[in-house]
Amino acid sequence: MMMVRYLFLFLSCFLFLSGKTLNDTYFYPHSFRFDLLLGGNASEVKVYPQQMKQEPFWGGSRSQFIDPHNYGTYRYKIIDSESNEVIYSRGFSTLFQEWQTTAEAKVTDRMFYHCLVFPYPKQKFKLKIEARQWSGEFRSLFSSEIDPYDYFIINEPVHTYEAFDVLLNGDSENKVDLVILAEGYLQEEKKKFVDDAQRISGYLFNEEPFKSRKNSFNIRAVFTPSLDSGTDIPGEGIYNNTTFNSTFYTFNIDRYLTASDMKAIHDAAANVPYDYIYVLVNSNRYGGGGIYNFLNVCTSDHPLSGEVFIHEFGHGFAGLGDEYYSSSVAYEGFYNIETEPWEPNLTTLVNFKSKWASMVHDTVPVPTPRNLKYSETVGVFEGGGYQTKGIYSPYINCRMKSNDAKGFCPVCIKAIQSVIDFHCQ
Repeated sequence: MMMVRYLFLFLSCFLFLSGKTLNDTYFYPHSFRFDLLLGGNASEVKVYPQQMKQEPFWGGSRSQFIDPHNYGTYRYKIIDSESNEVIYSRGFSTLFQEWQTTAEAKVTDRMFYHCLVFPYPKQKFKLKIEARQWSGEFRSLFSSEIDPYDYFIINEPVHTYEAFDVLLNGDSENKVDLVILAEGYLQEEKKKFVDDAQRISGYLFNEEPFKSRKNSFNIRAVFTPSLDSGTDIPGEGIYNNTTFNSTFYTFNIDRYLTASDMKAIHDAAANVPYDYIYVLVNSNRYGGGGIYNFLNVCTSDHPLSGEVFIHEFGHGFAGLGDEYYSSSVAYEGFYNIETEPWEPNLTTLVNFKSKWASMVHDTVPVPTPRNLKYSETVGVFEGGGYQTKGIYSPYINCRMKSNDAKGFCPVCIKAIQSVIDFHCQ
């Protein structure tokens, strides 16, 4: 009997090491994490590697490895060293590129932490990181060949936190896996966090296209208790000791809520399979933040938390741009109006055919007047991306523009559906 047990263990290990559990020849069914710092100023950026780490789960597809969307201010590629074939790619954005457009970036340097997560390669590979330039083209920032059996790759047990299933619809490999992390919840507030995670995620499925695609999602919550309740509000002199060091007043914008401790965030998320991370902050203050393939953050108890949750997920999940243009922001010249923005719901008309041109009826003028006649029409309305001139958005009022919108516009819905389809094929 003991011999049979050992034989079973040996065969299990062999199948794992040979990759037979994946429908692909290049990867094992767990994650490789490459941590880095993006540093520089308004005109310069450099990559500073921090650590490499093995994590126990891979939450993404086991057949769709190449990103088809071309979104993000950055992208990275995993290239098989033997065949020189790109075997994995993803676009992403970061807090760093937002900071680069602030006044502070013109006079000082800063660094921002980031984690790249991809399926664990079986053999030597090259990691290549590229940055999108002001002109729209990508430029190589960093390249390194990595041996996946290097003993400096950290392979330690994850710091275990209690995890809860919020919504499960099937295997991670063909679902969108979202993890919600607790921020600013005391140990005795665990039940509140579980209830908040259920309620907040429920808002998502009250709105299209998420409502119709609810069965495409898995949502898990990880309880990561803090020493203090709430979050930092520097403008009011409030500072709390929380697990992920979240804070309002990011870039001195009172409503901009972020959490920059990406190392701790990813360490906690590693308790479950995930594609996207949402940090839920225990606060009744209005605010949030969402950055494509980086992080989503919102508060739990403001009357508009549901709208904020959905809006920020539009950023972090589907790469949607902000369509408002009159609110105060810290950014200076965020978009180059002489190139086409990568966000699917913004255009400068430089290459409008690549955006939603096919969804604009022949009778709708381009640009489209912002008046009642076109209030329920897909058009090309000047104003968006924090700018009143030179940037155009597809709808007069969309979830990406305001909290009082009825929901996402048809253009944003189409973009969201495309990302859902990519994960679920």
